[in-house]
Amino acid sequence: MTRVRRRQARDDRGSALVELVWLGVLLLVPMLWIVISVFEVQSGAFGVSGAARAAGRAFALAPDDATGRARAEAAARQVLDDHGLKDAPLDVTVTCRPFPRDCHAGTSVVTVRIASRVDLPLLPDVLGGGAPSFSLDASHTLPIGQYQEVPRAAP
Repeated sequence: MTRVRRRQARDDRGSALVELVWLGVLLLVPMLWIVISVFEVQSGAFGVSGAARAAGRAFALAPDDATGRARAEAAARQVLDDHGLKDAPLDVTVTCRPFPRDCHAGTSVVTVRIASRVDLPLLPDVLGGGAPSFSLDASHTLPIGQYQEVPRAAP
């Protein structure tokens, strides 16, 4: 009888280590995914914020609205590319007041809004609705030159 008890005690040896490893893997993998996802979203947030600021400056320094919109979109795309968001969608919206039709007239205040998204890493397209993503947006408001040169009217 004593020999049977000793064999049972030996069979349990090492099972705590195996259980610890399995629990560690089961808990570590989701935690690692959460940390990586948070870093990706934070990187995207910095990129979108910088893109809004660069787009606002590019628009304000342009000679007219059409050129400003093109320059704002190009500047925003460049900043997103620099932040590692090359394939991220980009939506640039420019609004101004009090002159909504001509933002470069007088002393308008321009608001540039950038909208984009970051795809969460390591998650496949599970149910056919696309890979999970996190929407990001930022805006930057700035005045068009208060002391800009105004062309003289012909006499």
